[in-house]
This record gives sequence, C-alpha cells and structure tokens, in this order.
Amino acid sequence: MASRTCSSGRSTSSSYNSNSKWRYDVFLSFRGEDTRKNFTDHLYSALDRGNINTFRDDEKLPSGEEISPHLLKSIEGSRIAIIVFSKTFADSKWCLDELVKIMECEKEKGQKVFPIFYGVEPSEVRNQTGSYGEAFKNHQTNADEEKKKKIEEWKAALRKAGKLSGFPLQNRYESKFIEEIVVEIRRSIPKRQIR
Repeated sequence: MASRTCSSGRSTSSSYNSNSKWRYDVFLSFRGEDTRKNFTDHLYSALDRGNINTFRDDEKLPSGEEISPHLLKSIEGSRIAIIVFSKTFADSKWCLDELVKIMECEKEKGQKVFPIFYGVEPSEVRNQTGSYGEAFKNHQTNADEEKKKKIEEWKAALRKAGKLSGFPLQNRYESKFIEEIVVEIRRSIPKRQIR
C-alpha cells in the first residue's frame, strides 16, 4: 500500500522572533515518496545554507490519520509556503489537506505561496488533468457527501495554487533551479528578519 505522506517536523533553526507573527520563514510542502530524498532534500539544504528558517515535516503520517495540530500551527506560523507539486502529490489526502490550509493562510494571514511544478505542468495542477485527474478519479470512488465536499475544497485549492506565479522545472538543471528559488525566497523576506 502506498504511503500517504506529504510534506515531510524539522526546522533549520529553533530560533523564534517574538516580535514577528512568523515562526518560520518557509513551510515546505511536498509528497515524500516523490521528492523527499532528492529534489526536496536539496532544496531544504539550500534554504538552510541561505539562513532561511525552514520547516519540513520528516514524519510519515500513518494511513487514515489527520494532519497534526503541530503541523497546522507550523503552516500558520510560516511567512512563505513552498509547495512542490509532483506527479503523485494529488494522490495524498494529507498533501491536499495541507494545500487547503496553505491557501487559507494566504488569504487570511497574507502568507506568500510559491508553487514549484516538479515534473508536472501548472495546467495539470490547475485543471486536475494527467496524474492529477487520475488521482481525483480515485478520490471520488465511493465518496460519501462529506468526502465529496472535501474533494471540492481540494480542487478549489489546486485551481488557485495552479494560477499562482511559480517555478516550473521545465527540463533545467535542478541545481540552478534551486538557486533561483532560494534567491526569490530571500527577496521575499525582509533583510532584518533572516536569521
């Protein structure tokens, strides 16, 4: 049975600026089985080297469990959310629940959201086509009314996130791609706020 892990809880710094509403500079959301040990790990390391206080959850969520309150608080306490949309991101209910929370924080708290399109096109995310369309066919199988409502929340969050200006990999070297992301994230953090 496939793991239902998503963002995979460590931070690069335990410091907390009590003058700021943000505990972390970045919350890193990703599908663990797709990118945990390659792209996302390299991105996390680059953010750390750039002194960007980043939260990533390294724990696997057991099947059937919901996102922990600690993880929800980490999303809420992050100035920026980076979402790594990969091929099987939409297979994970946990990833989709994280995405809904992130998009709520963008609207309600002014959190900046940077999508990364890793091996998928923004239109696949926005329109739920390709592997995202297949994932939703699976989610809709035998869905009761409560799950159908949740599915609509997931789709709305994907549509919104898929419309945001982000970072499509598009056949580039990952190391250069990651450098570009770190530069953009640093620009989004007030200089005195970087640890």
